[in-house]
Amino acid sequence: MKVGIQPLLNDSHIDAHQANSQRQLSVSISAVSSGIERTLPLNLCLILDQSGSMHGRPMDTVKQAAMRLVERLSPSDRLSVIVFNHRAKVLINNQSVEDIEQVRRQINQLSADGGTAIDEGMKLGIEEVAKGKTDTVSQIFLLTDGENEHGDNKKCLKFAELASEYNITLNALGFGANWNQDVLEKISDAAGGTLCYIERPEQAIDEFGRLFTRIQSVGLTNSYLLLELISGVRLADLKPVAQVAPETIELPLQQEGDRFMVRLGDLMTDAERVVLANLYITQQPIGRRIIANVQVRYDDPALGKEKLLSEKIPVEAEFQQAYQPAPNQNVQKSILALAKYRQTQLAEQKLQQGDRAGAATMLQTAAKTALQLGDTSGATVLQTSATRLQEGEELSESDRKKTRIASKTMLQDS
Repeated sequence: MKVGIQPLLNDSHIDAHQANSQRQLSVSISAVSSGIERTLPLNLCLILDQSGSMHGRPMDTVKQAAMRLVERLSPSDRLSVIVFNHRAKVLINNQSVEDIEQVRRQINQLSADGGTAIDEGMKLGIEEVAKGKTDTVSQIFLLTDGENEHGDNKKCLKFAELASEYNITLNALGFGANWNQDVLEKISDAAGGTLCYIERPEQAIDEFGRLFTRIQSVGLTNSYLLLELISGVRLADLKPVAQVAPETIELPLQQEGDRFMVRLGDLMTDAERVVLANLYITQQPIGRRIIANVQVRYDDPALGKEKLLSEKIPVEAEFQQAYQPAPNQNVQKSILALAKYRQTQLAEQKLQQGDRAGAATMLQTAAKTALQLGDTSGATVLQTSATRLQEGEELSESDRKKTRIASKTMLQDS
């Protein structure tokens, strides 16, 4: 398995007479098959909420969704299951998937009762996954339908960061309308995973299945984008780097010597990770020249090797005597995706401050951005929320969650 890297500037031409120029650098990264390769074994942990609010149909559909996943696992895969209410316990220890019927019986015995302590579930989940993480793709699916009233949200974020350090990806699935979107988004973002919204119980099986299909396409893990900038080129001071696909995430930046590092996590064969960096470039002599180099550091579980380095790819720009713009439409889409996310964030901040009119205006702007992006379903969600605010209505918990998901990703047209 190799790394595919494609760096593009939103405009590779720069006016040589301008003292300072701003450019957006888009870097697309994916795992690329280099021949016949075996499927990587999965090391999957399900952390399932079994609090009292999950009683009845919610619990039944989550059990069905979990059992469907188990049926898709192969004997070389590993599974563990944690359940939590106001306390957490290990239902199935980390083990190879050999006796599927026994696993199904254990899951089928789940019943709902008690409160919610997400952090305790995360702690046990990370401990179980850590037992089987050698040469595997380690993933956690965390599902909850409520607030963390018996737990500590700060501990949740600490555990998410710990999962990332252990090269464990954590995906968060919010079930129903009463989970805390801020907490679950921070958890999934910190651990390189996905935030999913299961609005109705019957959607659980599809969401679990969609996530499972994604993790099956993971080819490389623990990846970092390494960015070297030449003299006269710098990153923006505020929010310089973000991921814009498959989800939009603000990425923390690290520095190692004279290069910058951004953790990407898993690399998939069927979905690119696209990172957008905001660059400022000082005046340079006329001609074509390298302004940056990009490289990826990664682990290859199939080979049992860590900290491998891809080839180094130069990023070139042409400094022109007579500037002629050369806009790149693919990069423009990445810019729009990030704008949609940040516009929605501003709308949420205004709503928290009591500025309903300002929030509605920003949501309308985000809806227009989504349309420019070709995201018609996302535009509909964002515009619906804007219209409700304009008409004096409150946004329901469901509206808020749909809006957050629409800001982070391209919604599938239904």
